[in-house]
Amino acid sequence: MAAPESKVAEKDLQAVEDLKNACLKIKAELGKVIVGQEAVVDQVLISILTRSHALLVGVPGLAKTLLVSTLSQTLHLSFKRIQFTPDLMPSDITGTEIIFQDPGTNERQFRFLKGPIFANMILADEINRTPPKTQAAMLEAMQERKVTVGGTDHSLPDPFFVLATQNPIEQEGTYPLPEAQLDRFMFMIVVDYPSTAEELQIMKMATGVPPAKPQSVLTGEDIVNLQQVVRRMPVADHIYTYAERLVRVTRPKDPTALDFCKKWLTWGAGPRAGLNLILAAKARAMLHGQTYVSCEDVAAVALPIFRHRIIPNFAAQSESVTSDDITRKILETVPKDEKLK
Repeated sequence: MAAPESKVAEKDLQAVEDLKNACLKIKAELGKVIVGQEAVVDQVLISILTRSHALLVGVPGLAKTLLVSTLSQTLHLSFKRIQFTPDLMPSDITGTEIIFQDPGTNERQFRFLKGPIFANMILADEINRTPPKTQAAMLEAMQERKVTVGGTDHSLPDPFFVLATQNPIEQEGTYPLPEAQLDRFMFMIVVDYPSTAEELQIMKMATGVPPAKPQSVLTGEDIVNLQQVVRRMPVADHIYTYAERLVRVTRPKDPTALDFCKKWLTWGAGPRAGLNLILAAKARAMLHGQTYVSCEDVAAVALPIFRHRIIPNFAAQSESVTSDDITRKILETVPKDEKLK
């Protein structure tokens, strides 16, 4: 029995090395079109490797849509963009049943016409611009990876992930995402303004000769295999304990809650936050070519995981304290110790 196990271990070690090299190639291909945003790219790749979804938040013009569409080219996946508007209906996303008449027999029957949700990578552009009824149509697809129409289940392709965008400026004519749907996004990724050097490079690239088309680096089958490798990566007990402590200290009514969490938070992070901390830390370790998960990996993914899961109260808002500020303070307070209890 020892030989097969060693072969599996060697195969996984090679997969980690291959992923690190593939990640470098993906960033090089993205660099033909996208300038900077390395942290955003890393977080999106982590979402993909963990079979999860991500919400990108940023002002218009920061290449959120371009990033997702370009990434789909480097991953050789089917890609669909859904522009969310107030008049969008659930059937516009999932698909609908139509009456089909056989030209030979003139027999009529219902046939399911698939909607744009049936693709590997879905760009849900400005997802908060559509009413709750249509937003709810995404819930089953994101969680169960299937849609139900006319009492029949239709499985979505594998891999499948939703990368949604949201504009934080305009609030008129928008519908805040339900907490249940927000929780299904592993990350809330903040896309920030570029640096001075990056902005100059963007101006030169966008006003010059059109860049070369990005080349495919990974296939859908490669991604499914890597997702399984992420799941198999071992995690030490003290890493689980560290992640569990990070989550529990955010809950104001928990005996272990930190004083500033009791002061500034209405609600803390739920169990899904702990699951995502471990999964994302595994994927981050793989992206960096590591064969182990450290507390630093968990801490590095805490901000985008907690950003939409801890709810600041009025006291925090009055002091201009954000969920990111609270998360940073938690990371400074909770020790990264192998003997953490």
